[in-house]
Amino acid sequence: MNDGDRSDRFETLSVTYGEEPTPGAPMTGDVVSPIHLASTYALPGLDTDMSLEDLDPSAGDFVYSRLSNPTRHAVEQRIAALEDGEYGYAFSSGTAAIFTFVLAVVEPGDHVVAFDDLYAGTRRMFENVFQDRLKLDVDFVDATDTANVADAMTDETTLVWMETPTNPRMNMCDVRAVADVAHEHDARLGVDNTFMSPYFQNPLALGADAVAHSTTKYLNGHSDSVGGALVTDDDGVAEEVEFLQTVGVGDMLSPFDSYLLMRGIKTLPMRMERHEANAMAVAEYLEGHELVDAVHYPGLQSHPQHDLAAEQMSGYGGVLSFELAGGIEDAKRFLEALEEFTLAVSLGGVESLVELPAGMTHEPLAPEEREALGITDTLVRASVGVEHVDDLVADLDRGFDAMVDGAEFETAPAADD
Repeated sequence: MNDGDRSDRFETLSVTYGEEPTPGAPMTGDVVSPIHLASTYALPGLDTDMSLEDLDPSAGDFVYSRLSNPTRHAVEQRIAALEDGEYGYAFSSGTAAIFTFVLAVVEPGDHVVAFDDLYAGTRRMFENVFQDRLKLDVDFVDATDTANVADAMTDETTLVWMETPTNPRMNMCDVRAVADVAHEHDARLGVDNTFMSPYFQNPLALGADAVAHSTTKYLNGHSDSVGGALVTDDDGVAEEVEFLQTVGVGDMLSPFDSYLLMRGIKTLPMRMERHEANAMAVAEYLEGHELVDAVHYPGLQSHPQHDLAAEQMSGYGGVLSFELAGGIEDAKRFLEALEEFTLAVSLGGVESLVELPAGMTHEPLAPEEREALGITDTLVRASVGVEHVDDLVADLDRGFDAMVDGAEFETAPAADD
């Protein structure tokens, strides 16, 4: 992906890649990419031999911001470089990125194999849009065992869709092994890499054909921008995605959000190191607590896929989930007592967030589906931020105290009149 003698070290790419002056543009000395708000661009003349497909943003060819925008182009280059991919595209959300990729590689009647433990929004997209409305045949399988993926493949399979680690149980698939299975059947493999970010995991290097991100999360990292990204090395996929993004769907990241994303990526390496260190400390604390029945974090030796995590990732990320003892009322008391962990959906920001999937992100799933995925009424997902870890542990103590106090209050004898 990188040209000439430029460094390909992740930390350097995060800070500078994609912000070189555009050829032919005035040399204003901007250290960071300006926010180009223009919706249209003046042309030097009328070239009747050039089509829109001939435009090259890297050479300063801009016509209309739905097609390409200098700020968006810069961040697309940077994300592609971080994933060590050839083509990068920035969308208005992670959902839009996944939707566009799927449209790019399937046709009505095709077969898709997907991880059963997906983010609920992604699963609903596959079920309610691609399966019910666009007539794809979608099989959801437990991809923690690659054999289940292989068994589900058919002659009509054109796409395998994975998310690793999964949301919220932190289950994983062997990306390299799943890629081999997909390619044996001439299918493409797409991987949602949101939880790990390109700092800790690179699915393209493991054989995936495309990698998607909700840039809202770790790439931006400050909970102030919604966006998505797709990176691929596949020329055919790139051609279809570019057509769909600019013409077929017309979905793109705004210039201001592109600027925020570019700004956030500059600190990605430092943030990810702190997220991981704090998450590991919190996971170890929770694992030893008497009011916690289970902790799901790939950095723990107790995680059933810890060895796979150590093999295909360079770190374990900042998200974990854990199951509280008791029932949903105990979980409610715990969550509502927290002060440093904010009760909110989303993840990957510098601040610590906590949520109850059964009542929030995964509530749209039927109870039997949640049960099959192991999403209990007391499963808590935590996005561990970059605050001082002692403050985070003290906050969790506050939540556990509320659980105990509430239980004691419920069982205490009624006072005499």
